[in-house]
Amino acid sequence: MHPFSKAQFLRAAGRPGDLLPPGPPEIAFAGRSNVGKSSAINALAGRRSLARTSKTPGRTQTINFYDLGEEARLADLPGYGYAKVSQSLRAQWAELVGVYLKDRPTLAAVVVVMDARHPLTPLDRQLLAWLESFQVLALLSKADKLTRVEQAATLKKVGSELSGEVRLFSSTTKQGVEECRDLLEGWLRDAR
Repeated sequence: MHPFSKAQFLRAAGRPGDLLPPGPPEIAFAGRSNVGKSSAINALAGRRSLARTSKTPGRTQTINFYDLGEEARLADLPGYGYAKVSQSLRAQWAELVGVYLKDRPTLAAVVVVMDARHPLTPLDRQLLAWLESFQVLALLSKADKLTRVEQAATLKKVGSELSGEVRLFSSTTKQGVEECRDLLEGWLRDAR
């Protein structure tokens, strides 16, 4: 049984003071609003509704922590970019995510989820540059929306620009789910 199958919602943190105390190694999921972070978590856990998904950008407004038993945790971060929310709420999210990424001693890796049809936006590039000291997996979600030729071209383009791991992924067809799960579980084992 893989650790992701044990995933349970643990707690939501809306302010830096609400963050869980450091515990087992964590993997954070970051990306633009509505890019598929929660869907990726659900696919990796083999569950439909562990992480709440929505077609409305900006649905995840807190850092949502998921327990993988005593072995690890996942953190679903609020999305960046387009979201129909106030500037003050966006500023609150930016502070929360910034504190989490900067000060989290148990953060083992960050999964940066990007839409395979529109990868490496200026905001994606800004985040990736900021994460240079972290172990990063660039997850190209919604890969099922591309033809095989387009998938290969996108994977090659993104892979040539990034130094970390890059994988095609589809929570709909399950493309890349096992491969990504194995990679992340290995990272978690190495972090213990």
